[in-house]
Amino acid sequence: MLDYNIHTLPNGIRIIHKQVNHTKIAHSGFIMDIGSRDELQQEQGLAHFWEHMAFKGTAKRKSFHIINSLESVGGELNAYTTKEKICFYSSVLDKHFERSFELLTDITFRSIFPEKEIEKERGVILEEMAMYLDTPEEAIVDEFDNVVFGGHPLGNNILGSKESVSGFMKQDFLNFIDRNLSTDTMAFCSVSNWPFEKVVKLAEKYLSGIPTISRKRDRMPFLNYEPKAITLEKSISQAHCVIGCPAYALNDDRRIPFFMLVNILGGPGMNSRLNLAVREKHGLVYTIDANYATYIDTGLFSIYFGTEKKQLKRTTSLVLKEMKKLREKPLGSLQLHTAKEQLMGQLAMAEESNMGLMMMLGKSILDQNKVEPLNEIFDKIKSINSGHLVEIANDVLREDQLSYLNYVPQ
Repeated sequence: MLDYNIHTLPNGIRIIHKQVNHTKIAHSGFIMDIGSRDELQQEQGLAHFWEHMAFKGTAKRKSFHIINSLESVGGELNAYTTKEKICFYSSVLDKHFERSFELLTDITFRSIFPEKEIEKERGVILEEMAMYLDTPEEAIVDEFDNVVFGGHPLGNNILGSKESVSGFMKQDFLNFIDRNLSTDTMAFCSVSNWPFEKVVKLAEKYLSGIPTISRKRDRMPFLNYEPKAITLEKSISQAHCVIGCPAYALNDDRRIPFFMLVNILGGPGMNSRLNLAVREKHGLVYTIDANYATYIDTGLFSIYFGTEKKQLKRTTSLVLKEMKKLREKPLGSLQLHTAKEQLMGQLAMAEESNMGLMMMLGKSILDQNKVEPLNEIFDKIKSINSGHLVEIANDVLREDQLSYLNYVPQ
């Protein structure tokens, strides 16, 4: 049973903590229910830019002091941006936990977005974009979002575009934060050997001065999907392909069965059906995998592989064949048992990472207002039957609903 504590401050910020006595490292962070899908059309890339700018100056610290504060004691300070979340987090020796808490509070709530730093960081982000564009296996996955969610904020690249990033000014950050930041849709999460009572005292010390901020924000739902097939010529030596379609939302009861189905098809195990059929049997790819990302109102199923240009059609055909098997042939009892054991083992190992656990705690509280213990998830996995998986496969993995994005050598 996952054992954690939660406390809500008067301003609405939730404190989630799990005490792990045997660790000497304190992992903690602020996670906010704000992401790239909350940007206006002209703001594409602003959430990610804010993530960068949080390290570039506050009312009391310059960029160097922010970077040096935890690095000088062997700690790490970092951040990430997704379609629906922004997180500032750190890892330090337990004795420096208060130092990291204060710093994280400072960069989350008191960034000042110096104009000179905006100009410098603009160049850094444009270089980050160029790096991704030079990595087709990453660029194609990002661009596939636009193929499926085209015209919707979920389809926009988290990095933004050269045009949008080149135009951001200080007021754009302030407007975005003012429109989206709400203390009741953010959380401070931590995993360390500190007792919960001490963590709450730190929270009261550093967060009691944060005013209650309540914003009503309606995210645009994704409704109208039309399958597309797009092929683009690129200066590359290998063909790259992503195949997929929308899938179940975060709180859909079919999420866990579909996640297991995706794991069987192309999960991280070398025994996935796609890996066995396409790589091991035919030697057509180095990498092939299937993924399932969930959002609050929809999801995205996708398969990625890279192969020789002349083998693109054959490889695609083999992928579709494996999907067809899942639609038409129920798993045998041994196959089903093995799939359940594999997924439960993977989930249990993922929870062994204290940093990953810290982030999961915060995200779960924001998305579902609870943290589902592993034994409850295991019970749901154990209750899955072959007929249910066939039903789900026929609902999502239909060939007439798939979109395709191909990068091919010029």
